[in-house]
Amino acid sequence: MTNKAKYNERLNRINDAIALKEGDVPLIPIIQCYPYIQAGYTMADILYDTEVTKARESIFKYLDDYQPDALMGHSYVSIGQGPILELANPHTTRWAGMPGDIIDKNSIHQFIEFPFLEEDEFDMFFNDRSGWVMNVGMPRTTGLLEPMKAFRPGQMNVYNSHSAVANAVSTPEFKDMIKKLWKINEINAALQPKLAQLNVDVEEYGYPVLAMGGAGVPYDGYSDFLRGTLDGLADLYERPEQVMAYCEEQLEKTLAAIKMQGQRIPGKHVFMALHKGMDGFMSDEHYRDFYWNHLQIIINAIIDAGMVPYIYTEGKYTSRLECLKEVPEGKVIYHFEEVDIVKAKKELGGTACIAGAFPVYLLDYGTKQQVIDEVKRIIDVCAPGGGYIFETSCGMDYAKPENVEAMVETVRTYGKK
Repeated sequence: MTNKAKYNERLNRINDAIALKEGDVPLIPIIQCYPYIQAGYTMADILYDTEVTKARESIFKYLDDYQPDALMGHSYVSIGQGPILELANPHTTRWAGMPGDIIDKNSIHQFIEFPFLEEDEFDMFFNDRSGWVMNVGMPRTTGLLEPMKAFRPGQMNVYNSHSAVANAVSTPEFKDMIKKLWKINEINAALQPKLAQLNVDVEEYGYPVLAMGGAGVPYDGYSDFLRGTLDGLADLYERPEQVMAYCEEQLEKTLAAIKMQGQRIPGKHVFMALHKGMDGFMSDEHYRDFYWNHLQIIINAIIDAGMVPYIYTEGKYTSRLECLKEVPEGKVIYHFEEVDIVKAKKELGGTACIAGAFPVYLLDYGTKQQVIDEVKRIIDVCAPGGGYIFETSCGMDYAKPENVEAMVETVRTYGKK
């Protein structure tokens, strides 16, 4: 069978599951760090792999070893971004291989959350967004951009403004920042085509690449990148009008971006990680008003643009199932990290494709028999009637190879129609 035929066979299996058709269960483990570690590399090696040679070797070895139905999760690890992160000096990120080895060389990068938008800055944020972003937001999140604190074009006269701008950007700090920004652009200009070509080559090798598009829920952006988890939650009670104003503003930008993706990658899957919608984080009323209301609009926009929404729910998500079923039938993938899988199948089985819910910790710490038993249990619940893709709950990372082999073999045999 040719690679093209294998690709079509795998993609048809996935598309049948999305369309709620009964058939062989597609196998799509979320790989994250696993292939790179198994190939003998550290994640620090991969973060500084600007030629993408180590990542490429690892991924194709993984594909040959396990022959999944698609490649998923390989891009979560910021391949080749190490030199860019060093130049940018983000206050929000720790990464494998960074100077000082602050985190383990085999760790995925870590996000450092803090309120970027402070309590006394809301008036400026809503009335002078460009000023806040330029003079406050960017310097607060990225060390490289700290010279932007002093760049205030709003205070310059239009007449003779060239001299004012020239003076502002000619400080030693500003010159150094500009040189590093040029370097970042040079690295990206060389790196991005290599990453894009990797996806092309994987698909030509016979494997669909899942989740090539991206989108986000506006409230997640508010909580993740402006106010932080705790302040973002408190704001739902203390300043709901301002939270909603930001979310509505971001919704329009998201919908415009989805239209562009639909023209660029028609038919592909659009990945959306749901960061702050899990059980218990916010009330049911707040979830509908500030979260699901926008998520549902975005899901429908992705479908209307000719793409497939791939919704990755983080944390426990059982209490949100009633909302999740309010989508067009046979058009959406819902990936679960943790959920009452019996209830999820009952609520969503005739509406959306279910994926995930296989606990990764069993691959790390369980026995082969425990892995086999859990695979069979989930398939028994989810496969009847169609609409199920077997995925790990999250990235496999440090899984035992013998357990991964047991999982793959069980899905291939027990999940066959």
